[in-house]
Amino acid sequence: MTTDPGNSLWRASTVERLETPPLACDRQVDLAIVGGGFTGCSAALEAARMGASVALFEANSFAHGGSGRNVGLVNAGLWLPPDTVLAQLGETAGRRLMDVLGQGPQRVFDLIAREGIECEATHAGTLHLAHSAAGMKDLARRHRQGNRVGAPVQLLDAGETARRTGSQAFHGALLDPRAGTVQPLAYCNGLARAAQRAGAELHEHSPVRALRRDGSDWLLEVNGHRVRAGALLLATNAYHMGLDAPARPVSSIVHYSQFATAPLPDDMRARILAGGEGCWDTALVMSSFRMDAAGRLIVGGMGKASGPGSRIHAGWARRKLRQIYPELAKMPFEYQWYGRIAMTSDHVPKVLRFGPRACTIFGYSGRGIVPGTIFGTAAAQALLQDAPEAFPLAVQDSYHERFTGLRTAWFELGATLFHAVRPLPFT
Repeated sequence: MTTDPGNSLWRASTVERLETPPLACDRQVDLAIVGGGFTGCSAALEAARMGASVALFEANSFAHGGSGRNVGLVNAGLWLPPDTVLAQLGETAGRRLMDVLGQGPQRVFDLIAREGIECEATHAGTLHLAHSAAGMKDLARRHRQGNRVGAPVQLLDAGETARRTGSQAFHGALLDPRAGTVQPLAYCNGLARAAQRAGAELHEHSPVRALRRDGSDWLLEVNGHRVRAGALLLATNAYHMGLDAPARPVSSIVHYSQFATAPLPDDMRARILAGGEGCWDTALVMSSFRMDAAGRLIVGGMGKASGPGSRIHAGWARRKLRQIYPELAKMPFEYQWYGRIAMTSDHVPKVLRFGPRACTIFGYSGRGIVPGTIFGTAAAQALLQDAPEAFPLAVQDSYHERFTGLRTAWFELGATLFHAVRPLPFT
C-alpha cells in the first residue's frame, strides 16, 4: 500500500504528465505566479491567452499540494447553504458569487474539452447523501434554498438514491446535475500543459525564497535568480510553506485522507455508482466516495493518514466501506493518501490585496476545483488589467483570523476521536 502523501492513486494513474526545468536565469515578466495548483495554473493559462508574459514558480511539482490530492468533485457553489451565503455577503454580492460558481462546473468541463485535457472528466452530477433522518431534513432545506436562487438541484428519495449508489445505507440525496468528477491531478497538470502551450513560462522545483516591492515592480528571488514582475499572484493556499511574503493565506487546516480499493469486478461496477456520480454525506465529520475510470472505489474522510492517527483513520475507512457496501468488506485498499484543506472561519474564499497589482487567494474550504479555476482566471484579468471587479467577490485589503493553529489541532482531534469509534448504523 502506498502511504506517501504525495504518491497517491492520482499520481500513479495520471496520463497528463508535465516536467519543466527549474528557473536557471534572471527574468522579467508581466505576471509572476507562486504556486502550481488549480489557481496558479488557471491564472497562467488565462494570462498567456491574453498575450502577457507570465512565469509560474512551483516549489515542488505541479499539483503537489491540495490540487493533486483532491477528491475530484467538480461541485457547483459553495459548501454553505444559499441562505447562509446571502446572510454573510448580502443579497447582491451573495447572488453574484453563487451564480458564478453555479456556472463553474460547465466552465471547467468546457475548458477541459477546449484544451484536450485527459482527466477522466465525467459530467454526471454529484450526490449529497443523507446519512440520517436529520441529514435528510438538512438536504430538504438546501433543496428549497437552492431552487429559490435558481440552482437546478433535485431531492431524491431513499429508493432512487439506492438505485444510483448501489447502497441501501442512505435516507436520500440531493442531486446536482451541474456537477461531476475529474482526476484532479491530471486536470491540474493539463491546465499547466495548456498554459505552457499558450506561451507561459513554467518552472517546477523553483521555490520563491523572498519577494518584495522594488520601484514599480515586484522582485522575487528564485533559485538564486532575480525575477521582476509588473504583477504578482500568490496562489499557495494551504501549502504556503516558509515564504516570508507581505501577505499570507490565513486559515485553519483540515487534513483529508482517501483510500482507494483495487478495481472492482465487472458485476459490482455495474451496480455501484453506475451513473458515475461523485458523493459526499451530511455527517458532521464528512466522508466521500466515488469511482475512478479503472473501477476503483475511493473512500475519503477528514483526518491525516500519517502520524499518530493513521491507524485509526485507516480502520475507519475499512469500517465505512463495509457499512456502505457490505459486499466489498474484504476488498483491499491499494492506495491511501491525504492532503490539506484551507478552511476559513466563514467558509467563503478570500482575495487579499497586499500591494499594487498583487494579491493572494485562499480558503476554498474543500471546494478547490471550480473556485480555483474561476478565481485563477479572474486573477489574471484583474492583475493585468488593474480590474479588481473581475473577481466574483470583493477584494479585501486585510483579513485576520484568530486561533487558527488551535482550530487545526481541534479538527484533527475531532476526526480522530470520531473515527476511533465504530460507526453507528444509519438511523
